[in-house]
Amino acid sequence: MPPTKKGKAKANKQQSVPSPKPDQSTKFPSCIRTVPPSSVAITIHAKPGSKMSSIAGFDDEALEVQIDAPAKDGEANVALLEYISSVLGVKRRQVSIGAGSKSRDKVVIVEEVTLQNVFDTLDKVSKCN
Repeated sequence: MPPTKKGKAKANKQQSVPSPKPDQSTKFPSCIRTVPPSSVAITIHAKPGSKMSSIAGFDDEALEVQIDAPAKDGEANVALLEYISSVLGVKRRQVSIGAGSKSRDKVVIVEEVTLQNVFDTLDKVSKCN
């Protein structure tokens, strides 16, 4: 029986060892996730008709946001996008609704930001309220 080639044995050995990947599920809540190439999706539970816009809560399921606009003719959606852009410190055109435009549960897409930046900012703002 011929001896095995060393090159193949090393290649097989390197392939069988998985490379360690950072576990984002333990670091960031599941309501905030990356969208390739450079966007972040935020799951939001909107509460329109409040006296003032604020972040009411921040947990693993959704970011609860109170909006100072009524839920008719898209006024609350516009107010939500303006509020999120001001909180995150990005331009209004970088923020859009990805899903749920007629629902209280929405997915807001923020372009050209990092997951860490969004998490840090929302965490800081939610603790202030």
